[in-house]
Amino acid sequence: MQDFGYYQAIIKNLEEVNSTQGENITRAASLMADAIENDRLISVYGGGGHTTLPVGEMFFRAGGLSNINPIMETGLSVFNQALKYLELERTVNYGAAIMKYYDLKKDDVLIIFHNIGINPATIDAAMEAKSRGVKIIAVSSSYWQNEMPADHFIRHPNGKNLFDLADVCIDDFNPVGDAAVVVPGFETPIAPISNIVDFYIAHLLEIETVRICVERGIKPPVWSSANTPGGDEKNAAYLEKYRPRVKML
Repeated sequence: MQDFGYYQAIIKNLEEVNSTQGENITRAASLMADAIENDRLISVYGGGGHTTLPVGEMFFRAGGLSNINPIMETGLSVFNQALKYLELERTVNYGAAIMKYYDLKKDDVLIIFHNIGINPATIDAAMEAKSRGVKIIAVSSSYWQNEMPADHFIRHPNGKNLFDLADVCIDDFNPVGDAAVVVPGFETPIAPISNIVDFYIAHLLEIETVRICVERGIKPPVWSSANTPGGDEKNAAYLEKYRPRVKML
C-alpha cells in the first residue's frame, strides 16, 4: 500500500497546530470553562458542508462535554442534497437567521468551524452572534482566508474573514483545496485533511476545558458512553439538566 504522503501531510498539519496554537486553544478553553462555571451552554456551529461534521463530533459524544448545544442546521449539512447545501452556504442572511432562531445571549460562547472562513453562512452567523455580545471561538484556516481573491464569488459581499469577527482564532492551517495527495498519473488532488485536523482541535478544546475546570475546583459535565454498562445511569442527571435547554437532545 502507498499513501503518497497522506500520513505525513496529516502529521505535518497536526504538528503545526500543536506548535503554534496552544495559547489560542487555552484561551478558548478558558471561555468554555467560564461557560461551565456560569451554567451556560457552549454552542457549536459549522458554516456549511463537511465543516458541520465537527459539530456532531462534539455533541452527545462519549467523553465529550454535556453542555454542548449543537447549532446543527440540516440545510447546511452533508445530510442535505449536495447542490442545495452548496447554494445555502453561499446565501446571504441565512446564517443570521439560524443564529436568531437559537437566540444566543450576551457572554454566551459559540464555536464556529469553517476551514474556508469566508462564505456568507459563516460570516452572517458570526456577525449576528457578535451583535448579541456572544463570545466567538473560530476554528478556520488562515491560508484560505488570506489566499482566496478578494473578489472571489464565494466570499460574503462585505469581504470579511471569520478571523476578523472572532474573540479567539484557532488556525487549522488547512491548505487551499483541502485535498493533500496527488497520485502520479492522475492530476486531481485527493484525500482531504481538514476534518481530521478539526476533530483533533475539537477534542483538544475539550481536554483543555476539563483541565481548567479541575484546576478551578469545578466538576465539568462529561458524557459517559451510553453503550457501556451503567452508562445510561451515569448520564441520567445530565440528560435531566440539559434536555430542556438543548434543542437536539
